[in-house]
Formats: sequence, structure tokens, C-alpha cells
Amino acid sequence: MGKLNHTYLTEFILLGLSSDHQTQILLFVVFLIIYLITVFGNLLIILLIHVDSRLHTPMYFFLKILSFNDLCFSTTIVPKMLVHFLGVRKNISFAGCSVQMFFFLIMGCTESSLLAVMSYDRYIAVCKPLHYSTIMTHKVCVLLVVGSWTSGIFVSVVDTSFTLCLTYQGPNIINHYFCEPPALLKLASEQTYTAEMVIFAMGIIILLGPVSLILFSYWNIISTVVQIQSGEGRLKVFSTCSSHFIVVIFFYGSTIFTYMQPNSKKMNEKDKVISVFYSIVTSMMNPFIYSLRNKDVKGALKKVLKREIR
Repeated sequence: MGKLNHTYLTEFILLGLSSDHQTQILLFVVFLIIYLITVFGNLLIILLIHVDSRLHTPMYFFLKILSFNDLCFSTTIVPKMLVHFLGVRKNISFAGCSVQMFFFLIMGCTESSLLAVMSYDRYIAVCKPLHYSTIMTHKVCVLLVVGSWTSGIFVSVVDTSFTLCLTYQGPNIINHYFCEPPALLKLASEQTYTAEMVIFAMGIIILLGPVSLILFSYWNIISTVVQIQSGEGRLKVFSTCSSHFIVVIFFYGSTIFTYMQPNSKKMNEKDKVISVFYSIVTSMMNPFIYSLRNKDVKGALKKVLKREIR
């Protein structure tokens, strides 16, 4: 972090998703609704899993952690984004930008690891059902979650350090709606090759690593499901796993597109729209994908509502 003393910029200007005033008002309403749904949906999932003893299983334990992570993930970005939609000056201090980038990377990288952990949990449940309770003990589940958070913090520290170690003394306009390494690197006043290669390497570890585990898990799950004689049993397994797979496609597809391609000096509108999927939309979708397609969660919700009515 030694070069940080040579940084002359004290703030950045975020261009956001649009420069048109009317469009910004519309986007404010849209993203406010998305954020409120994200907060309500994820808090509801956390509450239901906490109060219903039938949901005290490894799968729902991971889902509760994922919901908490999504809540933090969205809160790192959206509130500041909403303020900028209504404000004339869309500025963020250098320190504020650094903090936002640091926590965004923690939540994003942790989410990547958690999705891989959840696929591993489904692999054990489907392919090794008789050994599930002995393999997925509470201690193992806690260690997997701690490992996910640790990997997220590690990658965030590395990416943030290499990004902020660069000198920023030229243009301070970021063509993005929040601070993340690919957008910030475009403003650096020196060569960014080393930082780009480090971020690319971290991307391989935190993105392609979990994706490989997920593909391995689902290949074995599909192979096992095909052998199930009962059509009802086969449908149940597919229903449980398809929810997770939808999230995986949305999250990894958009993230890999952003972090596993060569960095250019321009960020176009397509890049910003794609980043909306992994930074905002996925966090909103998770509660709906996991709850609306899950009888246990819907049953827990009905139970809570009946208790409140009484």
C-alpha cells in the first residue's frame, strides 16, 4: 500500500446508469423497489429458518447464511446508488470508494464460495443419502461457512490492495454506478498490468474453482437422478437442485463475464448492465427462487402467519 501516499484524488464522480433526469427518477423507483424486496425477502428467509425447527438442517443453514450475505451485498451498493439517482453531484470520497469496493468484494467472493458449498451439500444429500447426517455435521457446516467468509476476505484484501496501490491523479470520473476494481483500474495513471493479472488470478481461484466444484456436483447429481426409478422421486430431486442451479447461472455467468476478460480503458453500457445481475438482481432473486419453489419454506411461512393471526 506504499504508493497510496502518491494518490492526489480525494473523490470520484460516478456516472451511474443514465445521465437523463427522467430516466434517473424511473431507475430510482425501480431500484428502490428491488432493494426493499431484497431486504424483506432475505430477512423473511432468515426469520423463518430461525423460528421453524423443521428447517434446522444443513441445507437451510447454508440458505440462512446466503440470505444474510445477500442482504449485506445489496446494502453495500444500492443505498448510495439511490442517493446518486436523486442528487445533482454523484460524488464519492476516495475513502468511501475504497470501503465500498472492499466490502463488495468480500460479499461477492463469499457468495461464490457459498454457492459451491450449497452444491456440495446437495451432492452429498442426493448421491450419499445414507451418509449425509454423518458427513454434513453441524461442525462441518460451520467450518464450510467460515471457509467461505475467509476466502472472500482474502480475495478482497488482495484485489483491493493491488487496485488502491496504483496512482490516481488524472480523471476522476468513473463510468459506473459503484466502485469495483475493473472500473477503477481504467482511471489509473500508471500501468495496470500487474493489478489486472492479480485480479484475474484471484478470479480463477474464487470463480472458476467453485464453478468446477458445482459442475462436478451436478454431474454426479444428474447421473444419480437418472437412475431413480420413481418419477416422483426424480422430480423432487430436480426441483430442489434446479433452484440452486438458476442462481448459479445468473451469478457466475455475469461475474465471469466481468472479471475473466481483458481489461480495456473503456467501460460500455453493456458492462454496467451485466454487473447489475451479480451485484443487485441475484440478491433479490435468491429468496424467491428458494422459497417459492420450496414446500418446507412455504409451510414455515404459513405456520408463522397462523401464529400471528391467533
